[in-house]
Amino acid sequence: MRDKEKFLEVYAAKLGYVKDACEAAGISRKTFYNWKNDDEEFAQSVQEIEEGLIDLAESKLFENIKGNKTNEILFYLKTKGKSRGYVERQEHHIEGGFPTKIEIEIIDENKNQ
Repeated sequence: MRDKEKFLEVYAAKLGYVKDACEAAGISRKTFYNWKNDDEEFAQSVQEIEEGLIDLAESKLFENIKGNKTNEILFYLKTKGKSRGYVERQEHHIEGGFPTKIEIEIIDENKNQ
């Protein structure tokens, strides 16, 4: 159990980066995933660390928004402000027409050959 506790400390310190955490803790990635799949308490601890990291990232995002950082403001509006129209719209132009009946029949004949 001590190995798992040590790993979780390292995992949090490495910001959830599995490769670096495994190397620092002296375990293989396979061991990490085995622990995660076989030990519900360990998997819950991993998830709690990951949720904490999302909280950290969000706090940094809000710090940057408060600092009037345009990219962060736009990101926030595009993700959280969709219902207010803050979305990027992509236009798709289709050139040419739809296949005619003859073209469809030729395509279907080629499938049977």
